[in-house]
Amino acid sequence: MSFVLPGDHIPAQHVNLKLGPGLLQKSIKTLHGTDSQVIATRPGELHHSINRSKWWIEYNSRRYVPAPQESVIGTVIQKVGESYRVDIGSAHPASLDSLAFEGATKRNKPNLKVGSLIYARVSLAHKDMEPELECFDAQTRKSEGFGELKGGFVVRCSLKMCRELLDPKHFLLPLLGGRFPLEVAVGLNGRVWVSAKEIKQTIALVRCIEAADPDGGGLDVQNIKSFLDTLGI
Repeated sequence: MSFVLPGDHIPAQHVNLKLGPGLLQKSIKTLHGTDSQVIATRPGELHHSINRSKWWIEYNSRRYVPAPQESVIGTVIQKVGESYRVDIGSAHPASLDSLAFEGATKRNKPNLKVGSLIYARVSLAHKDMEPELECFDAQTRKSEGFGELKGGFVVRCSLKMCRELLDPKHFLLPLLGGRFPLEVAVGLNGRVWVSAKEIKQTIALVRCIEAADPDGGGLDVQNIKSFLDTLGI
């Protein structure tokens, strides 16, 4: 792990290379033809997977820049022909085809309304193009939890908090899940959908996420437990 700045060259090379937030692959002309280089577009900590196939920069921001394969939570803002325009908090709305759902056909497809919440995966992201979404897993073609989100509540938090919630080692969701049943969908675009049986439990979920957010209180496990006690949870 190292700290990088915008414009730094990144030694990312792999047959199945996948670049996450903060990284861009550019083609450059050399004496021997065309070569590609990976450069940093954001300041932050450089990370990669164990097999070095996935690379990304860890940085804290509230503006989301779409990257392929990332899960996001969006709101339908318009229906255009056979597709939807979805607000995912990026510079441009995303496009979601009405057939991009598990088992969807021209005769049998979801009928989303303006204002509907969806949990989707970014299938295409390019700085010069509108991002595209899908509501199924690319490998299995099954929904795998993607699709319309009904009920519940959406809490907005920093992008760093979303990445932390997706880390199995992070304490917050296991701690809350040990106190009451809950459903959570984490979007890497700074939005988290939460649902619980009781309203006070949903409120506790929201307030704990906000309190643990590095942009909020940044509370640790002990302080969150004390906070839950004050809420009577």
